[in-house]
Amino acid sequence: MRILFQGDSITDAGRDKRNYHNMGNGYPKFATAALRDAFPNEEIEFINLGISGNRTDQLFDRMYDDVIALQPDIVSFLICINDVWHRHSHHVETTDAQIAANYRAILERVKKQTNAKIVILAPFLLDCAEKEAWRDELASILEIVRSLADEFADVYIPLDQIFDEALKNQPEPKFYSADGVHPNQNGAEFIGKLYAEAVAPLIKGDN
Repeated sequence: MRILFQGDSITDAGRDKRNYHNMGNGYPKFATAALRDAFPNEEIEFINLGISGNRTDQLFDRMYDDVIALQPDIVSFLICINDVWHRHSHHVETTDAQIAANYRAILERVKKQTNAKIVILAPFLLDCAEKEAWRDELASILEIVRSLADEFADVYIPLDQIFDEALKNQPEPKFYSADGVHPNQNGAEFIGKLYAEAVAPLIKGDN
């Protein structure tokens, strides 16, 4: 079985790009460890091809080499936060309609050109005063992501909602991330555990 992680810096997390089996220091590292523990007798190849800074259009541009050619059994996507971020920091205006079209095209290619199960993780924005202006924009994109997940995903992980609930019981607002976007070790472990729990049924063949 081959499991592929796709996305931006949250997935990349400092991985060694000379070796796509290197999981970096983010949630893929913790997800793979948990899944190896859960399935010690299962031969699973884990591949991380997240690229820091990627938007949905850039992920689409590398779909053949970095997804289709690999023919994964399970592929996960955590993308979109840079589509918002780059509006503010890079003056790259990707509209909501363009984001929806990009993401739809990505998912359609997976459906048509692979037999992979699709896992979609929702983008999120945690506590960060400097990025509060993004929140309404991200809310609009989250609606797009949820709609596409309803249509295409075998598993949907609503990280935005899950983090909101977790933070209600966490007195330290920056417990999971210092900048609201990039998880620290606490955040990476948290997402990795959620990922492993959500993907385990796909490995067992329950779905």
